[in-house]
Amino acid sequence: MKILVTGGAGFIGSHVVDELIGKKHRVIIIDDLSSGKRENLNRKAKFYKLDICSPKIAQVFKKEKFDAVFHLAAQISAAYSMTHAFFDAQINVLGTINLIENSLKYGVKKFIYTSSGGVLYGNTKQLPTSEDYSLNPICPYGVSKLTAENYLRYYHKNFGFNFIALRYGNVYGPRQDGRGEAGVIAIFVENFINRKPCVVFGDGKQTRDYVFVKDVAKANATFLEVDTKNWKIKNRFFNIGTSKEITVNGIYQNIKSFLGDRSELIYQDARLGDIYRSCLGTSKIKKLLKWKPEYTFENGIKETVKWFMKH
Repeated sequence: MKILVTGGAGFIGSHVVDELIGKKHRVIIIDDLSSGKRENLNRKAKFYKLDICSPKIAQVFKKEKFDAVFHLAAQISAAYSMTHAFFDAQINVLGTINLIENSLKYGVKKFIYTSSGGVLYGNTKQLPTSEDYSLNPICPYGVSKLTAENYLRYYHKNFGFNFIALRYGNVYGPRQDGRGEAGVIAIFVENFINRKPCVVFGDGKQTRDYVFVKDVAKANATFLEVDTKNWKIKNRFFNIGTSKEITVNGIYQNIKSFLGDRSELIYQDARLGDIYRSCLGTSKIKKLLKWKPEYTFENGIKETVKWFMKH
């Protein structure tokens, strides 16, 4: 298949590209390199340096004639969205609509959208949180991701648009940029290596569902292998996580077990818009696709630390 991956030079997107190329698909990448890096680009993929909001996107769709689209390009920081709501909506909503419209016009058969787990559900009373739980985003980033999901619902209902929305937990692993992306594990690992203190916003007991990036890439690729055209709308939204809570304090202690006492832990006031506990229920994808994460948290941290030490 010929596949477009937006954000394919980014942390998660580059792993999705590698997984697809490993399965012998032809991959084209669109990325504006605002957060993605050229060194993340797979040499076997064709690359277009483009903003997903650009009208030039249409020319690429017309020329390449994609079978499927994996849409990962986004403004990814919940904290940044709190002070840059307009920019967040422009990328995450208007950019997504641009891709959907072109996918419809040029005959894309399947559209796999990267959504978000924790920020869509907000502070929930159900942990792990299932896909049918009420959606209550508490930051602009969550609002923009939910808005994009609602546009996908609209295009499916009115035009039969074949989409899947994947709601990730907190993805971590090799290639994550502790300086440029919202990833506490990458930030902490870099701070340990550089013997800098690790800053925790809040009491450190807040939790997230941390899922290793290679597991996420395999989950994405799995959806190419099944016919989703006639799936009901409720079966088009999937959590991608581990269904396990890890505290920020736990992350610090886990990294410390590999790198020793090289960084002190400093606590500061909690940030506006942060969720206290988040954990995703994954029974739906396990039942329908037999997918489950292969990496334990400890093994994922070990591989992440090795990568950062090497690079």
